[in-house]
Parts: sequence; C-alpha cells; structure tokens
Amino acid sequence: METLLTGSVLLSIFHALIPSHWLPVLAIGRQEGWSTRQMLWVTFLAGMAHVLSTVLLGGILAKVGESLAVQTETFTHWLAPVILVALGIYYVWRHYYHHHFHLHTHHMRWGMVASLAAAMFFSPCLEIEGYFLAAGRYGWAFTGLLAGVYGTVTILGMLFWVWLVLNGLHRLNWHKWEHNAGLVTGFTLLASGILLYFFD
Repeated sequence: METLLTGSVLLSIFHALIPSHWLPVLAIGRQEGWSTRQMLWVTFLAGMAHVLSTVLLGGILAKVGESLAVQTETFTHWLAPVILVALGIYYVWRHYYHHHFHLHTHHMRWGMVASLAAAMFFSPCLEIEGYFLAAGRYGWAFTGLLAGVYGTVTILGMLFWVWLVLNGLHRLNWHKWEHNAGLVTGFTLLASGILLYFFD
C-alpha cells in the first residue's frame, strides 16, 4: 500500500507541474485582465473538474480491481504491477509522439471559465488510473485515501504554480518541462510497478 501511495503522490506532483493544466488560465486571465485572486479561483475550479472526472473513472477501476482480487490471487501478485509498468512504457513511448493541449474558448468570461472546466473534466489524468486499479484490492478506505491525496496534491500544485508564475517565474522555459513530462510520468509508473511487484 505504501508503494502505491508514494507513487501516486509523486505522480500527482509531476502531474500538477504540466503547464497545460494551468497555463491556459494564465493566458486567458491576462488577456481578460483578471486579478490574481480571480485566476487562482478559476484554477481551483478547473482543477476540481479535472480531479472529479479522474476520481470517478478511478472508482470504476478500483471496483474492477476489487472484483479481480477477490476472484484470483494472480491479480494481487503480478497483474496490477504489470499494468503500471505497461502504462509507464506507454508514456515513455508517447513522449516522442505526443501532442500539446490546445484550448479554444469563447469571448465571454463565464463562457471561458466553463470551457476551461469542461476541457479539464473531459481530460482525466489517465496516468493515475493504474494506481486506482491496483488500490481496489485494498478496499474502499484505501482507495478513498488515494483519491484524496491525488486530488489535494494536484489542485494545490496547480494553484502553487499559477501563483509562482504570477509572481515572477514566467521567464522559465515551460515548453521544455512539458515536452519531458511524459518521460517523468513514464519512469514514475515503471518504478511503481516494479516496487509493487517485489515489495508490496
């Protein structure tokens, strides 16, 4: 359990760093003349939408994991780690073929806010779903803990980076970070799968 929780925390931290999760809020907010408080509020709403869809999907996968764990010992020993490793390999591979997230919005303020929230809701964090699938075998209390940790770290991370950029970090090369985010995600998933197999 500790392996899954640690891996999910690390992945959530890296996940919150990805500029496509909070940079659209900054771009639109500056164009519209939003205050720092307004930008942080919209970031929070977008983050909540993103976390909600991820946790809903994660709950379904946790139920699948719980059912599989009840039916067979094999799942608890190697299938969940294999899924995490496979996801890790996929994200490392996708690093070389990924496309950036682009958002098109309307010209009304609340239309923009709704567009940002909808875009985040319909793009759940697929990287974390392997953790939910593996968590299902430990029951709903642990799954809820994992969901809470993921949601809290992701939203706080998004708010933190928006605040930092608004306070002087806008000169950093965010494109370079986003370009390499797939490798960080992939290797985190790979390490989690291997550790889960040998030590959990």
